[in-house]
Amino acid sequence: MALAGYSTDRGKNGYSMELPLKVREPIASQLVAALRQGIVELKLMPGEALSEKEIAARFGVSRQPVREAFIKLSEAGLVEIRPSRGTYVMKISVRELANARYVREAIECDIARDAGRLAQARHVEILRGLLDRQRTAAARNDYHNFNDHDEAFHRAIADIIDCDYAWRIVESARVQTDRVRFLSLPAASPMPLLIRQHEAIVDRLAANDPQGAENEMRRHLREILLALPQLAAAYPDLFADTELPTHTIGLIPQK
Repeated sequence: MALAGYSTDRGKNGYSMELPLKVREPIASQLVAALRQGIVELKLMPGEALSEKEIAARFGVSRQPVREAFIKLSEAGLVEIRPSRGTYVMKISVRELANARYVREAIECDIARDAGRLAQARHVEILRGLLDRQRTAAARNDYHNFNDHDEAFHRAIADIIDCDYAWRIVESARVQTDRVRFLSLPAASPMPLLIRQHEAIVDRLAANDPQGAENEMRRHLREILLALPQLAAAYPDLFADTELPTHTIGLIPQK
């Protein structure tokens, strides 16, 4: 299925990820990062079969680290390993995504509130710089770089409070939400809208307004609930289920 705004070009061995491996770092972890990026950016589509042989050839490695990478991605809920049948990119589960978003909101809203009382001018300067990069990416319709700068923005807020463990939990939850966020960028959650929400968060941090920062972060993280029904209807073949869990009742933002 071709998606508006995305290239479906594939490399020589079927995959278009362009992350050269570093010989001094563990190969399997680098493959996890490369394949995760391919899955998030829809270069590897939900439901698509992954060839252990082709991926090993593409990256110039043996099959063993590819198998290890598949196991890690399976644990993260991004691929399904079917014994004697192959490995497939998991279709998007609306339920699992909503559950991951719930965890993100619980932690990132607390992060934003604490950042609201701890933020200094240097932190705000970093965040405004990331906003500038997001605007540049949006002007170029550069979804890849926008997504990178979006993640850096949220990480920079977490850095303000100096709690690495909280960010690690957020990162694990992002595994489920990032694919849909990337899918939503062209229309369902346009980049200018997300930038305005980011600006509102930064304004509250700059004002050292903990409650305001928390409120703006909560509003921002609930945006995906508004996009989900549109995306599931537009791309039914990419989704494994479409029913939102009970905890989302009453949370969908009103436009």
